[in-house]
Amino acid sequence: MAEQTTRHGPARLGPLAALALPAGSGDTVTLAATGWRARVNLRCDADRAASVPAVTDALGVSLPQTPNTWTGDDQLAAVWLGPDEWLITGEDGRGADLEQALRNALHDDPRASACDVSHNYTGLLLAGPAARTVLAKGCPLDLHRAGFRPGHAAQSVLAGTRVLLLCGGDEDSFELLVRNSFARYAAAWLQDAMAEFNR
Repeated sequence: MAEQTTRHGPARLGPLAALALPAGSGDTVTLAATGWRARVNLRCDADRAASVPAVTDALGVSLPQTPNTWTGDDQLAAVWLGPDEWLITGEDGRGADLEQALRNALHDDPRASACDVSHNYTGLLLAGPAARTVLAKGCPLDLHRAGFRPGHAAQSVLAGTRVLLLCGGDEDSFELLVRNSFARYAAAWLQDAMAEFNR
């Protein structure tokens, strides 16, 4: 499968292009690749009065100030990574534009930086009533619906691999960001963990 079509058009799948991810999907849990997405790492001083509003004005999405949360939607989002660090995600091909917009907005903050890291990550979408149980097989986070809800995000590990996990628009939908070099391993592990639910 060289590419798949998303609601935004053809998606380049990167390291997962050769894997038939939907083959292991079923009624209770599904797995798909997000395709390439623009991703920009942002560091700025959240205590500076001008920094956060300047970013909000430049992007049109507010930087989350609550730890382990994200704001926005599938077209543009900001994920809290630390007290002065966020990951900005957007549609494929927008990485350079987002980076420049952030640099322009924060030009008066000497400690601010914005770096296009679009090619560092591969995205996976895991969804369905059994998705939390599948994740719990290899992730130490407490993924109970009461504590990890839509709008929440966390950095953790999945089967020994670093992962950034976002709870999506509904409580049974998750986006997982993994380093490209571990993408095939993570996808294969998830397919194996899903098998019992999709026989």
